[in-house]
Amino acid sequence: MKLAFYCTIVAACGGTSRPSNELLVIDGEPALVGDGVSSEYTEIRLAVSPDGARRLWGSTDRPGGPGGWDIWQTRKTASGWSAPESAGFNSSENDFDPAFSADGAFVYFFSNRPGGAGGDDIYRAPVTADGFGAVEHLGPEINTAGNEWAPSPALDGSGLLFATNRVPGKHDLYFAAARGPGFAASAPLPGAVNTEGNDELDATFLDDGASIVFARSTDVDNDPIELYVARRGTAGYNAGTRLTVNVPGGYTLGPAIDLHDRRVLYISSKRTAPSAGKLDIYRVRIR
Repeated sequence: MKLAFYCTIVAACGGTSRPSNELLVIDGEPALVGDGVSSEYTEIRLAVSPDGARRLWGSTDRPGGPGGWDIWQTRKTASGWSAPESAGFNSSENDFDPAFSADGAFVYFFSNRPGGAGGDDIYRAPVTADGFGAVEHLGPEINTAGNEWAPSPALDGSGLLFATNRVPGKHDLYFAAARGPGFAASAPLPGAVNTEGNDELDATFLDDGASIVFARSTDVDNDPIELYVARRGTAGYNAGTRLTVNVPGGYTLGPAIDLHDRRVLYISSKRTAPSAGKLDIYRVRIR
């Protein structure tokens, strides 16, 4: 599970970002996401619904949820954002890494609740007018005895991107094509994006349909984590280029495209300023 991973993150801190030659242009400095999201607790991976009316994110230590790691939500109202509350599909176990489908019909997440294939598995719950429907385990096409993290539905509905360590060792990025109401068997992303000796995880699709932003670390449980952008060509995805939003020697992860405004990317980072506490969520504009 991600427990040791986040225990190391919350103790780290770094300076400002530095420029690099990259495929994705970041406009301006990362802006702290407030309105009850970033707090003195640990917040990771903000998901915004396509209509812009709901936000979900994970926290490892915010009090008030049923488990140690829970998913939190807030809704847009006439007077602003509602107070954060625990999502209705949380369990007494770990629930984390939320992501809306591009049509807003489902929210995907991982959990180690009983009844899975082992470790952390990926689930989804239908989105309803007043909350969420019954949780569905995504089955052997997605889940294994290893750990599956960070589900990211394709923006065109063609499938599901996620990270897994099903082959003993490091995490790699996998994709499962949509098939009927579910998915076909998953396979590693083609190309050079999955590298030997590193963990690749926490990926999100970008609006061009050919690029992903993802996290990479030499050891996700112990070493710094940085964000990269990779673009798909005829031979698959390239190995990736570092983004300027990274904190040197620190932790930047959990990228998520804003489904309501796809020119916005959310990231999770431990920075010196601005900061609300531990690991916070930031907003950057991209092109």
